[in-house]
Amino acid sequence: MSTVSLAPDRFDEITEALKDVVDPELGVNVVDLGLIYDLGWDDENDALVINMTLTSAGCPLTDVIEDETAQALDGHVERFRINWVWMPPWGPERMSDDGREMMRAIGFQI
Repeated sequence: MSTVSLAPDRFDEITEALKDVVDPELGVNVVDLGLIYDLGWDDENDALVINMTLTSAGCPLTDVIEDETAQALDGHVERFRINWVWMPPWGPERMSDDGREMMRAIGFQI
């Protein structure tokens, strides 16, 4: 399977939709947390491919995130697949400025 890059406007549309997916443990969306590593399109399977990580490899809530992703992408894509990746490992340096502000608002020292 090979993926191709999304057009910039499509990338922005999908990224904006994914801001509705909230990490259930931290209460911050996966985009601003920096959990989305890459978005691509699988022409062979006509599906969006989301390369995503988690703040912890042992997170038991992948099903919750997958369900929220399906809801967020409804009306944007017919099919998607999350490719869970662990390298490079997630770190707080991947967060957006908005993500840092959200984390500070809930008491984290970021």
